[in-house]
Amino acid sequence: MENELVTLYRPVGPKELKLIEDSGWKRFPKRLMEQPIFYPVMNEEYAIQIARDWNVPASGSGYVTKFELTADYLKKYKIQNVGGPVHDELWVPAEDLEEFNDHIVGDIVVTKSFYAE
Repeated sequence: MENELVTLYRPVGPKELKLIEDSGWKRFPKRLMEQPIFYPVMNEEYAIQIARDWNVPASGSGYVTKFELTADYLKKYKIQNVGGPVHDELWVPAEDLEEFNDHIVGDIVVTKSFYAE
């Protein structure tokens, strides 16, 4: 079905979350020079692991964001498994991120928040 939507997740720290908010909850920020790939993940469980276990120790808080794109657009990116059964993600080259953002349907939504104790 050409208009079928796929839900993706992106774990972020507070700086990236602020930039998403500044976009009106519509876009992910440009990658830094040392970040050639944008990694949205395929399920919330994996996003929670990253937000809780990596973002919180690195920056004091971590957030899980959820967003949708059309399945037709996402066909150009192969799902990559980087560990266990839940560790599926897409590898979006940094130079594709503007176009990727243009294909987000609706808002980017925060589904979970984690904080240092």
